[in-house]
Amino acid sequence: MRKYIVISILMALLMAPATMDARKKKDKKSDKRGVNIENVINDVEQPMRDVVVTDAAKQLYGEWDIITMRKKKVYSLERAYLYLDFAGGNKVYGNNGCNTINGTFQLSGNNLKFGEFISTGESCRNVTNEKTIMHTLADVRRYTLQAQYNAQYLNLMNSKGVVIMVLKRHNLDAMNGAWLVKELDSENVSELNMRVVIDAVMQTIHGDTGCNIINGIITLDPTKDMAIQFEDLRSSEHMCDKIDNETALLLALESTESCKRINNHEMALLDNKGNIVIVLQRINVR
Repeated sequence: MRKYIVISILMALLMAPATMDARKKKDKKSDKRGVNIENVINDVEQPMRDVVVTDAAKQLYGEWDIITMRKKKVYSLERAYLYLDFAGGNKVYGNNGCNTINGTFQLSGNNLKFGEFISTGESCRNVTNEKTIMHTLADVRRYTLQAQYNAQYLNLMNSKGVVIMVLKRHNLDAMNGAWLVKELDSENVSELNMRVVIDAVMQTIHGDTGCNIINGIITLDPTKDMAIQFEDLRSSEHMCDKIDNETALLLALESTESCKRINNHEMALLDNKGNIVIVLQRINVR
């Protein structure tokens, strides 16, 4: 179903008119890519805040990185995470730092319990023992949800109410939706009408370069806030006059390491040195 929804959104954005900024006046305090530095919204120091769960299927759905266990940081060769799948019938899958795991969970209010897990049989030398992770998951009975900055934290507790595991998910909801590629490598390319649809929950990107349809996956770095990378980018590989623009877009996407909101309608994609490589302008799909 989500596949058809994404396709529908992509088709809608291809038909939707883009909102162009007719103003070409350059601000003296703009960086070389034409983005007004004064307009970039900086994060204000925030305390950890409790989040009321009113719709668990929506608020807890998706991928969560395991960051601490019994007050100790989790270090493993493979990324340790859980994916809570409500649509699939309360299924949970992920990785315990070594092996892929699959199981089920029961949830009622703030009560949470995991069923039996099955896992692959790889042997790993992890700093954090995978068996300890599995034993900890078996002890989970309750949960609370908190948020700070652009991240959410899922606190898993035992029957005594003690937090025994903390999971983290970056909140990149601001990246979701349809976007016009407004600037690319310091140049205004609005007239090229290149567009992308980003789904930070399903971690996919789709788009139209004006030459080909592109698809790819999104990966997130759990150790960094607002970190986002675009990988496995593929195009339909038709030759056209605009192929150089497409190549430049793909290279810029592949160099992206993080994102930052410029204002309510624009997002900047930055490389590993903090340079803005792409500016996206939101498209309202009707």
